[in-house]
Amino acid sequence: MKKNIIIFLSVIIAAILIRYGFSLVGGIMQGKAMKNKPAPSVTIQEVENQKVIRNFEAPGRVVSKYRVDVLARIAGYLQESYFKEGDFVKQGQVLFRIEPTEFANAAASAGANVKNLTAQLSYAEKQLARASELVKKDYIAKAQYDQMLSNRDALRAQLTAAQAQFNDANRNLGYTNVKAPVDGKVGIINVTVGNYVSPTSGALTTINSTNPIYVTFPLDSNDFQALAASDGEANKNRKVELLLAGGTKYKMDGNQDFQDNKVDVSTGTVTMRATFQNPNNELIHGEFVTVKLYANKPVDVPVAPVTAVMENQAGKYVYKLDDKNIPQLIYVKTGEQNGQNWIITDGLKKGDRIILEGLQKVTPGKPVKIVSEEEMKKIKTEQVTEKRE
Repeated sequence: MKKNIIIFLSVIIAAILIRYGFSLVGGIMQGKAMKNKPAPSVTIQEVENQKVIRNFEAPGRVVSKYRVDVLARIAGYLQESYFKEGDFVKQGQVLFRIEPTEFANAAASAGANVKNLTAQLSYAEKQLARASELVKKDYIAKAQYDQMLSNRDALRAQLTAAQAQFNDANRNLGYTNVKAPVDGKVGIINVTVGNYVSPTSGALTTINSTNPIYVTFPLDSNDFQALAASDGEANKNRKVELLLAGGTKYKMDGNQDFQDNKVDVSTGTVTMRATFQNPNNELIHGEFVTVKLYANKPVDVPVAPVTAVMENQAGKYVYKLDDKNIPQLIYVKTGEQNGQNWIITDGLKKGDRIILEGLQKVTPGKPVKIVSEEEMKKIKTEQVTEKRE
């Protein structure tokens, strides 16, 4: 029994040694094959600086310049409405009518009081004028004259108060016509005809102005710093383009005319605002859009061809040649795309040599064969011919 176990173990050990030997030989052969494998052919290009107008994209939201709640300024029953929900209205247009009878009567009464006091004052002034002549000739006592003067002044004061009451009554009568305070689009009617309304009833409806209109957007603080460095100052009017939800470009450019005075600590962004003309009411309050903000001045930055920049889970990278022409994998940070190039914000500088073509066969740290563009075209042609054959 013991002898059988020894034999069994010997067989297993022999099998392991044989497998290891084959693996070792295979590895040696593979190493020799890799060593004898010709270096992949590549073309290279030096990184150059270009003067570009930086632009930055950000999500934006359309916001009305004025968002006004339409309120009742007097108390009464809502008698009429003169618009449909969603209509575009003009400033001063009558939207609702509050029952005016009570206020019309008050205005008429106040007006009558003004007329009455006006007549009394006119008579008192005539009497005072006569008395001023008589008192000079001692035909009447000075005390009588003073009494008439006092009566005239009292009537003047009463007329002033009555005029104020009349004006106030007319003001309240005017409030029976509830008018649009701004041009814009009317929202939902919150209080319907027949209800009793007052200044505390809340908004009867809401108007959102449409032209001009704002677009607010958060700009990453790093992009904000790059923008400020490009223009030489942080707060400056800049061109803004707008992409609508479907990807269509809005036909009019806007103007960035406001920025917040702080960085939002929760998002790391600076709130910006642009103003757009909206004559056809295409932009609607609350709509989500994409904003493209342009710097005013060009800046000198390194660029790399789009075809030379690859990406993996760790980020974008290029193959840069060292002093011995050995490729090294270098991760880079890119800004926006400028034509056929990426703007490089970190990782490369002017004069660095990067691999442009032949990237698929490059291994970091392994030699490559540098060829011209003409030679690379020839190699590709030969490879296509071999595949066909």
